[in-house]
Amino acid sequence: MKFAQLLTLLLAGLMTFHAQAGDPEAGERKAQVCAACHGADGNSTDPSNPRIAALGEKYFVKQLEDYQSGAREDAIMQGQAAGLSEQDMRDLAAFYQQQTREFGHTDPEVAEKGERLYRGGNLDSGVAACSGCHGPAGEGMEAAGFPALAGQHAEYTKKQMRAFRAAGRDDLDAVAYRRNDTEGDDPGIMQSIAARMTDREIRAVSRFLQGLYE
Repeated sequence: MKFAQLLTLLLAGLMTFHAQAGDPEAGERKAQVCAACHGADGNSTDPSNPRIAALGEKYFVKQLEDYQSGAREDAIMQGQAAGLSEQDMRDLAAFYQQQTREFGHTDPEVAEKGERLYRGGNLDSGVAACSGCHGPAGEGMEAAGFPALAGQHAEYTKKQMRAFRAAGRDDLDAVAYRRNDTEGDDPGIMQSIAARMTDREIRAVSRFLQGLYE
């Protein structure tokens, strides 16, 4: 291979790597529009809006991609994600990953039950331990794309868990009806777990996570 061809390939590889790597400084500039709902550093004060500081870069980008494609529905977020490039998403993810997550407070009695579910699940109902995917300290698993949950607003977590539960029960009913499941995929991990959880369990886990580090 000629030197010029080799140089071209190396430069192309470097350009691809650069396009894939997130730039936190660029992300900080692009995040100004996000601050109204999520706070300047990703720590929202409104419990209906999630804390996105230190959420996990892979998970962060995936959510923006899903909003953009319509796989995840939310009128505000779909509008915000519509004009983002892949590089924009990675820059935003890199910026927010460098921020420090804030933590809330929770009722110790409720947190105790939530901690048991988070760490041990519920064998009787088939609810798996949350810590298996989200880490013993709620720090998430970046390589697998599982988000950090520690410190998240209880109200937001509860809302998402209920949405997972509704979708999971619909999916489980559909799978049972189809019997051989020839018309679609099995329910997702979170949908399957949430479908087996009661309101009390969802509330307990959500409140435990909100104050996990206090």
